[in-house]
Amino acid sequence: MNLMLYNTYSKKKEKFSPLEKGKVKMYACGPTVYDYAHIGNFWSYLTADILRRYLEYLNYEVLLIKNITDVGHFTDDDEPLDSNGEDKMEKAAKRDKKDPIEIADYYTQYYEKDEKKLNIKKPHFQPRPTREIDQIIKIIQELINKGFAYETEDGVYFSVQKFQKYGKLSGNPLDKIKKGARIEINENKKDPADFALWKKKVGKNRRHSLHWQSPWGKGFPGWHIECTAMAIKYLGDSIDIHTGGEDNIFPHHEAEIAQSEAYTQKPFVKYWIHTRHFYIEGKKMSKSLQNVYTISKTPDKRYQSLEEMGYHPLIFRTLKLQSHYRSKANFTFQAMDQAAKNLKNINHTYQVVKTSKFKKNQKNSIKINCDKVIQEFNQAMNNDLNCPLAFSALLKFVKNINKKLTTQKNLSNQKEILKTIEKMDSVFAILKKNQKKKTKIPKEINELAQTRLNARKKKDFSLADKIRKKVEEKGYEIIDNQNTYQIKKK
Repeated sequence: MNLMLYNTYSKKKEKFSPLEKGKVKMYACGPTVYDYAHIGNFWSYLTADILRRYLEYLNYEVLLIKNITDVGHFTDDDEPLDSNGEDKMEKAAKRDKKDPIEIADYYTQYYEKDEKKLNIKKPHFQPRPTREIDQIIKIIQELINKGFAYETEDGVYFSVQKFQKYGKLSGNPLDKIKKGARIEINENKKDPADFALWKKKVGKNRRHSLHWQSPWGKGFPGWHIECTAMAIKYLGDSIDIHTGGEDNIFPHHEAEIAQSEAYTQKPFVKYWIHTRHFYIEGKKMSKSLQNVYTISKTPDKRYQSLEEMGYHPLIFRTLKLQSHYRSKANFTFQAMDQAAKNLKNINHTYQVVKTSKFKKNQKNSIKINCDKVIQEFNQAMNNDLNCPLAFSALLKFVKNINKKLTTQKNLSNQKEILKTIEKMDSVFAILKKNQKKKTKIPKEINELAQTRLNARKKKDFSLADKIRKKVEEKGYEIIDNQNTYQIKKK
């Protein structure tokens, strides 16, 4: 059975077929680091991680980019420059009395710590807009040259009227957009639906502390252009998969498509995957309701963390597995308690099977059918990442093992059972495995790994692939972690 994914762009499930055989280029919308990431953010990031892990489970070579937004994300990105719209990073800098870059570094550190606790794999590259300004300016200038963008007194705007497919992703074509409904109309724009690519340091934005010189004067980029610039730089003109929360569909992802395809004249993304929001005990997440929860404890008294309430981060990941990414889920502490029981049961059974010494060739030995659970797991995951059904298959498998162990104390296929659970967990990532002793890596392998890292930094992926294969032939495996790597014996 082939992997089927629901594509927001086509509004239907489609057979997954990457642009290049065996390889997947994937872009995941990351956090705007103006505050602590909350469980609503991680709900979407977990979807991207599960999808990536399952693609790797299917033996695809995945190249994942996940950005960190550290400038240009406005409290209402559609507002004109001289309105009350304010850059979230600047707003946080005033609140915390710190420099915006300090703010970004501080909250990024907490975000990365929580991702690690949730067993979310690191992206291969984690770019930040403040480090990609030259690329952003280059693309904006080309959009102006091609007639898709224009300069005004307060910035540079993309003309949506020039891009005929604008609105196809969200179902908001221009003739259905109620112009000026939620914002004060900016007279500098040719059309109220036009969006900012570059914001000049004028008016109230003279106080904006982050700014760069450009052909249009000092200023800073708009939010939408940042993702386009980073996606194209690290993944190329066309990519396989773009993920994000459903709130990103319009205007952010709609704008990304318009400016990217106007710039390259090529299709930008083949599959758009969006995660629906979830409710907290039947209510929307809101600071006023005091129901915004973080993963880890923070110094900020505005937030409660799951860890403070006694929930290990992997319980939250387990909860995620019990809900489909396109369903409007409801986070409850009762559901968290059930997820905790499921997690404990799975880990307990795994450890029992792993540490038990079963007798070989015993007449009353029981063989557990492992092929059936893998088949059920594959069928569920191939059907648009149906995690609840796949997770249910694992729970039934564990229940069956426990039942057999209570009646017959001997399993004839112990190793196969362990490999089966570990195979599913390569996607689920909820097992608490014992740490293995570090293997001493030969000097030759370390040198090859370092040469490969240098090749990846130079985007010489052909050389990097050759070195990786050479390392594998020598019995070792390189695991990429953003700008570093780990080596383990196969």
